[in-house]
Amino acid sequence: MIIEPRTRGFICLTAHPKGCEQNVIDQIEYVQSKGNIDGPKKVLVIGASTGFGLASRITSAFGSDAATIGVFLEKPPSEGRPASPGWYNSAYFEEQAHKAGLYAKSINGDAFSHAIKDQTIKLIKEELKEIDLVIYSLASPVRTHPDSGERFKSVLKPLEGTFRNNTVDFHTGKISEISIEPGNEEDIKNTVTVMGGEDWKMWMDALQKANVLAEGCKTVAYSYIGSELTEAVYRKGTIGKAKDDLEATAFSITDSLEKLNGKAYVSVNKALVTQASSAIPVIPLYISLLYKVMKEKNIHEGCIEQIQRLFSDRLYTSTTEIDDEGRIRIDDWEMREDVQAEVAELWKKVTTETLPKLGDLEGYNKDFFNLFGFKVAGIDYDKEVNEMVQIPGLQE
Repeated sequence: MIIEPRTRGFICLTAHPKGCEQNVIDQIEYVQSKGNIDGPKKVLVIGASTGFGLASRITSAFGSDAATIGVFLEKPPSEGRPASPGWYNSAYFEEQAHKAGLYAKSINGDAFSHAIKDQTIKLIKEELKEIDLVIYSLASPVRTHPDSGERFKSVLKPLEGTFRNNTVDFHTGKISEISIEPGNEEDIKNTVTVMGGEDWKMWMDALQKANVLAEGCKTVAYSYIGSELTEAVYRKGTIGKAKDDLEATAFSITDSLEKLNGKAYVSVNKALVTQASSAIPVIPLYISLLYKVMKEKNIHEGCIEQIQRLFSDRLYTSTTEIDDEGRIRIDDWEMREDVQAEVAELWKKVTTETLPKLGDLEGYNKDFFNLFGFKVAGIDYDKEVNEMVQIPGLQE
C-alpha cells in the first residue's frame, strides 16, 4: 500500500515502515560512529519502542554489544492498516541487531501489569540469566493499577493559578494564547500514579525478588525540568509532581539495591520532539526557539545524541556526575545561561509573522513527522510498501 501521513492534532494516525527503518539505521550508524562504550551487556528497556527508550536500546546494543529485551505496547499491522511507529521501530531494530549477531527479543503488552513483569522475568531467567542495566522510559498517559484494577489518567495542569501563555500550532505556525485552569489534589494523585515512580519501583522489586539483577546493576529513569518559560505548566504543575515522585523513588530503589551494590539514577534530558511533548501546550513553541538557538551554537542534540552522551560521558565513566538532587543532568547544554537568555529574548518578540525567522518550526515539524517515518531523507513515499512487517523476536 501507499502510506501517507494523516494527522489529528498532535497525533499522526499512520506510520511509514521504510521511514521508521531508515530512522533506526541512522541512529545505529550514529552510535557506531562514536566508538565503543565500556557499558552494559544485558539490558532491559521498559518503554523501548520510541524516543529515549529506543535510543537507549540502540546505544546499548550498538555501543556496547549488549543483549537487549524491549518491553512496549504497540499496535501491530493489519491488512491495509499500518502498525504504530514503535512497532516498526522495534521490528527494524531487531532485524539490524540480529544481522550484527546480537541478542534482541521483545514483549508487547501493558508494562504496568503483573503479567508482563512475570513474562519478562521468565524470559530473562531462561535466556539471559541476569540483567545489568534497566532503563525505565514509559510515557503512557494512562495506567491500570495492577493491584486494584483502577484506571488512572494523567492530566496536564498548572497548580499555581490559571496558566496563560503563548503556544503554536506546529502544523500551521499560528501562535495563539492558551489558558489552562489549575489542577486539584485528585489531578495530582492521578498524574503521580501514572507518571511517578511507583511502577519503576515495582519493576525493580520484582526483578530483585526473582534474582535476575546482576552485581553492580544500574537502573535509569528519564525526567525533564526545563526553563522558566515552561515551568508553570510543567515542572510546577501536575506533571512536575509526578517527576518529583519519580526522582525521589531513585533513592528508594538505590537503598533496596544496596546488597547488590546497585544504583538508581534519574537522567534529566533536554527538550525534544516526542509524541508526549507535542501534546504539551507551550512546549512546541519553546522547542522551536530552543532548536534555533542550539543549532546556531552547534550544540543541538536529538534523542540518540543525548543517550549516547549519557552512556559514554555519565553512566559508564569512573565517576557518574550528578547534581545536588542526585540527578544526572544531560540537559546541561539546553540549560546553559547563554542559551536560556537568548530563548527568553526570542520569546518576547515571537509572533506568527516572525516565527519563521526567529524559530525553527520547520525543524520541529520535520522531527515530528520523522517520529512516524515521514519526511525522512531518501525515502520514496510514492512507492508501495509492505505494511505487514513483523517483529522477529516478539515473544507471544
